Amino acid sequence: MGCNMMNDLAIKNVMFLNENDELEFGNIYIKDGLISVIQNDSNWNTKFEAKEVFEGNKNFLLPGIIDPHVHFALDLGKISSLDDFYSGSVAAAYGGVTTFIDFLEPVSNAKDLETAFYKRLEEAKDSVIDYKFHATVMNPKGNVIEIVLKMEELGIKSVKLFTTYSDSGRRTYDQEIIEFLELSKEKGFLVLAHIENDEMILPSEDHDYSYLPIARSTESETSEALKLAEFNKRFGGNLYMVHLSSGKTLTALKMLYGDILNKSFFVESCPHYFTFDNSVLKQDDGYLYTMAPPLRSRKEVEELKKNIDSVYTIGTDHCTFTSELKNQKLLQGMPLGIGGVEHSFLVMNGLFNIPVIKKMTKNVAKVHNLPKKGVIKVGNDADFFIMDREVALLNKNHSKCDYNLYENMKSYGEIISTISRGKFIIKDNEFKGGNGKYIK
Repeated sequence: MGCNMMNDLAIKNVMFLNENDELEFGNIYIKDGLISVIQNDSNWNTKFEAKEVFEGNKNFLLPGIIDPHVHFALDLGKISSLDDFYSGSVAAAYGGVTTFIDFLEPVSNAKDLETAFYKRLEEAKDSVIDYKFHATVMNPKGNVIEIVLKMEELGIKSVKLFTTYSDSGRRTYDQEIIEFLELSKEKGFLVLAHIENDEMILPSEDHDYSYLPIARSTESETSEALKLAEFNKRFGGNLYMVHLSSGKTLTALKMLYGDILNKSFFVESCPHYFTFDNSVLKQDDGYLYTMAPPLRSRKEVEELKKNIDSVYTIGTDHCTFTSELKNQKLLQGMPLGIGGVEHSFLVMNGLFNIPVIKKMTKNVAKVHNLPKKGVIKVGNDADFFIMDREVALLNKNHSKCDYNLYENMKSYGEIISTISRGKFIIKDNEFKGGNGKYIK
């Protein structure tokens, strides 16, 4: 684009992450919500104009986080998750997130899928950042092709299935999983799978929450992950394993299916599985650390960290409930799920440094069909966040949730501004509002 053009915004003097995943110093110009000019050593002496100039003070300017796995306004019948699309997206923006992918309600036929899609569109309209949806199916016996055709009609590029929860009718069985995989190869969509072996999960309603890792064992996850990887090798298609929790599972996948890992099937994990181990379940407030799949042993956490290169994407599985609601003596009636959308990058950055951002931006955009997002390059959406170099504590909490599991953890940098499609959502720690769009 010509240097005589008037840009809308210039963000000057920043260390930005370029499309080759390298940090370089420069200025970023934005016009009509897109990146219009990247000024670096190659064109430093060229003069570019902008209506507004924001001084970056040599802080980091990084591509906006894309969270591929959140549950806002999740309807569980008697209760719903705490954060709706407004509060969840505000918390996300404070964490440098500029796009998220939520889920439609589980359905077993094409007609209900269409209803679920338009219901979710209405619920999400208050989001301050961009969003899209995964379809979700429950025991879709005999209806797989109709569901896939309806997804195609609605422009939905991914579908989540459960290999467990047969007790609530949500499990999808092997025959249908294979059918989805074969159709995904033909139609070009992604099959997301919650990977736990249904028959290996033990009844846990009459136990307290410390029993979770026993009831939902590592072996349950590993055996199901290996089975689905074998399906992928045999039948092809596009497979994506959500919220992988154990280093043992990842090591097994690497050893047995390393030739196709993150090529035809992809692995997602979450910040909490790299941070906490299941010893926290023995604390007085251990009920706050409950989710499915559960936290694993410290040895498995370290194994997961050691093999971070084999994890393709990071999502938060953000699904919040009040501490009062989670404070149940027995697992029966206890909602499983935690928050994290505001803290995901800072937690992962603290563990692995800035290069980990690729798993939260570029890789997510690639596997989840978001070609204009995830990379700072001319023509892409102007989605960024600005992070300073100060050591801080992860004590901010803009979620509706009344607790933050990462509180008092050290953060190497603080997110001070977030820009979505060229507009400040957060500017110098102040919320400016936003108008999220549904991304087809």
